[in-house]
Amino acid sequence: MSRLVRDLPGLGAIFETYADRRQPTKFFLNRPFDIAPDSGVAHDIDSLATLVREASGWLHAAGVRAGDRVALCKQNHFDYVLLSAAAARIGAIPAQLSGMAEPEVLAVLLRRLDAALLITETDILAAADESGVDLAGLVPRTICLDGPAKSATPLDDLRGAPVPPARVRTDQQPMFISHSSGTTGTPKLVVHSARTILQGMGKIEAVRLPIAGATRHDVACHATAFAHMRCIPWAGGMLRLAPAKQIIIADSDPAIAERVLRPHMPTYVEALPSTYQIWEDITSGPDTVFARTRLFLNTFDASHPATMRKFLNATKVRTAVWLHGYGQSETGPMATKLVTRQSLGEAGSRHPSTRHMRPMPGITKLKVVNPDTMKDAKTGEPGLLMTQTSGHCLTYLGELDRWKAKVSGKWWNTGDWGVKTRSGAFVLMDREVDSVPDMSCIELEDVLPDRIPAVREAAVLSRPDGSPVPFLCTDDGTLDPEEWRAAVADLPPLAEPIVMTYDEMPRIGSGKIPRNVLRSRYLDNASTLSTGQWT
Repeated sequence: MSRLVRDLPGLGAIFETYADRRQPTKFFLNRPFDIAPDSGVAHDIDSLATLVREASGWLHAAGVRAGDRVALCKQNHFDYVLLSAAAARIGAIPAQLSGMAEPEVLAVLLRRLDAALLITETDILAAADESGVDLAGLVPRTICLDGPAKSATPLDDLRGAPVPPARVRTDQQPMFISHSSGTTGTPKLVVHSARTILQGMGKIEAVRLPIAGATRHDVACHATAFAHMRCIPWAGGMLRLAPAKQIIIADSDPAIAERVLRPHMPTYVEALPSTYQIWEDITSGPDTVFARTRLFLNTFDASHPATMRKFLNATKVRTAVWLHGYGQSETGPMATKLVTRQSLGEAGSRHPSTRHMRPMPGITKLKVVNPDTMKDAKTGEPGLLMTQTSGHCLTYLGELDRWKAKVSGKWWNTGDWGVKTRSGAFVLMDREVDSVPDMSCIELEDVLPDRIPAVREAAVLSRPDGSPVPFLCTDDGTLDPEEWRAAVADLPPLAEPIVMTYDEMPRIGSGKIPRNVLRSRYLDNASTLSTGQWT
């Protein structure tokens, strides 16, 4: 495996390299790229490589040079990856920022980046202006993808610029920056090299593993947050494994998914947990678009058993599985669990087994340590989860001390709370900052939607002066009190739920729920019961 991943092309060369190798995958989009609105929705590797070369010319014409940082902040689409490859092609360092981030957060991140260029869109600049934030004023130059804007150069003014020669950085140098989720506060800027993100994280993506690896016959669907670190090793892996088709969906609307997937009928599906929840509406009926799916995969956050059950029941493939992944921006994938219809067990069971995961042999290691002594915890004793992986990040840009505080020799402190079982599996219980003694909030977040069909999503938050507070999403923002009381009868004490519609629940670009926002809006910024020292 190590020899295989060592020859993975760097980000700046990846599309041109596979174009030279005549990579056969056909790419289908739900809408045209934002950087190429007239290019249609069907592509091959040659057209993607051409877009990367042309985009490197735009950046060079805008004054970007080797070693410069380029901030990307736009609406969700796979052209985030194309722009990042274009920047890397000329030796610059792309930094992907979610277009869904609050203007104040973007301002903090741009100041840390000290970027030479910002690539963005008119709506993002206008929303920032309305909040009193001048994003364009924080960088020397701004390119606006969709037209003229104050202090910004329209992309159309740069089209047709000469394509510069490639200048690829070494495997050890910073190559790519992405921000962490920011569910507990301002996101961190996570810095990776080719060694950590492609050769480290990319190991698992680049190998045709049994069951979990894409085959040349697969029709693979990818519906995710393309501004996230995850998409770089994924792109490298998918280009190497070369499935027959790659369906790229940038918008979570189930009607869009139905329209785009129906002609292709995917066999391999990766989506955000929040997208799966929204797509539950298209899993019923005798002939769903998932009827041929053999593998479902989630990253970024946990998927609930109730959601897994709907999709596994929607496919006609008898051996279909769900690959439940656990990872971080700083480390890539750390542990996985294959879930089947049978292993999900009875709906509403008190202790779902979906979070009993194992590290990947030869790729990652996990252990649990006591947070006070940092020594290995006993089996069955909750503590901090530590991981050892070649994919952990180089640093946090502008927060070196924060990064150093999470490094312990070859081990990385995830900031997550878990336990090792007698079987050697690791059970993820909570983020340490959200943990509650003698219970797991995210376990209850699995149980509640499984027991109450009307609940689409649940978040359980601790508070120092009372029982944890459940936040529940239903279609109409209401909940039957009797059904609630029956569902929680055997659970740890919980406060009365705060019920809202799915759209009212705050979310970040990867679909995760920012718990700090819930605390601010509904709990008067109540503190947690834990230290939050390792967020």
